[in-house]
Amino acid sequence: MRLYRDHAVVLRQHKLGEADLIITLLTRRYGLVRAVAKGVRRTRSKFGARVEPFAHIDLQLHPGRSLDTITQVQTVDAFAIGIVDDYARYTSACAVLETAERLAGEERAPAPDLYRLAVGALGSISESRREPELVLDAFLLRAMGFAGWAPAITDCARCGTPGPHSAFHVAAGGSVCAVCRPPGAVRPDPAVLTLMDAYVRGDWAVVETIPAQRRRQASGLVAAHLQWHLERQLRTLPLIERSRPHDGIDGAFGQDGARDSTQHTPQL
Repeated sequence: MRLYRDHAVVLRQHKLGEADLIITLLTRRYGLVRAVAKGVRRTRSKFGARVEPFAHIDLQLHPGRSLDTITQVQTVDAFAIGIVDDYARYTSACAVLETAERLAGEERAPAPDLYRLAVGALGSISESRREPELVLDAFLLRAMGFAGWAPAITDCARCGTPGPHSAFHVAAGGSVCAVCRPPGAVRPDPAVLTLMDAYVRGDWAVVETIPAQRRRQASGLVAAHLQWHLERQLRTLPLIERSRPHDGIDGAFGQDGARDSTQHTPQL
């Protein structure tokens, strides 16, 4: 079988045998790919450090029956250099990797938009262009959009009536009008929905005008919405929460998992 090349982001790795690693990759053309990096745990390995999580690489692979084999690796962007020495950047970047893997879908299903979004998010976090928690929230919202799970922010999630609306319900799909508002819907501050809309549009000038308390409330809604659709909690989100001081906000975000998700999601 013929060798092939692609660019990829290294999402995670785990041990195989005495010296090998299985590397989970989000590739530009082929989506999620799992491949074996042989001998990389030996001290004389030629490219062991190039297949660490957060790396953006150009690699050559040999197709296999169950797992492909990595034969060549070149570093495109060494994002880990600017990530691993700072807890806030590290945990936010870990959440980017975990979310990307969850949303990539089946193996070999192309996800070029998600790949580009992950590269952009890791680059922004690594270079400290913006606060990592803000980058993470923007990434989560846009990634959910690619997966078809984007929350309704301006129009009603149920009837499509133009907004803005004052209520939000995770299970209903986001913002809901007064007619469609189900029991358990919450009423976030209008600035919270303005912020979420700015994340989706990439309007960082608006993002920077929103107070920190409203940013944290938006983080709760974003995380609750994501985990509702994933039907599981991301392992990395509680770690981000512990990196931020408790601010005493009592605005739990309703039922259907949103309350629990807010209490155990990053205070971004």
